[in-house]
Amino acid sequence: MPEDLRARTKMYALRIIHLYGMLPRSTEAQAIGKQSLRAGTSVGAHYREGIRARSNAEFVSKIEGALQELEESRYWMELLVDAGIVDTKRLSDLMDEADQLTAILVTCAKKAKTATARKSAKKTQKET
Repeated sequence: MPEDLRARTKMYALRIIHLYGMLPRSTEAQAIGKQSLRAGTSVGAHYREGIRARSNAEFVSKIEGALQELEESRYWMELLVDAGIVDTKRLSDLMDEADQLTAILVTCAKKAKTATARKSAKKTQKET
């Protein structure tokens, strides 16, 4: 699964880069596009930092950072559509991928938090 997510988050970034490249040169489109570019390309970076984490807490922090960037990039895509800059049809697959990556990363974070809680509970039991 880590390799699949590495590839998917990288492909997501590449698709965001392509989206930025096809935007009109209007001030509004470029301003929103730059925000989308920054957030969308950060998802994979956070994920890669997470898989190299030294602890569960660090892993969860990095994954939650990726989730924040996904949510932000989703927001900017919604604005591009709602402002009439990009047609919904052009972004529907990319928005769907953002939603799927969000669901996957939420699951990863929850599992890591559960593992940490179990480890902590076992340690507490041993101490008593």
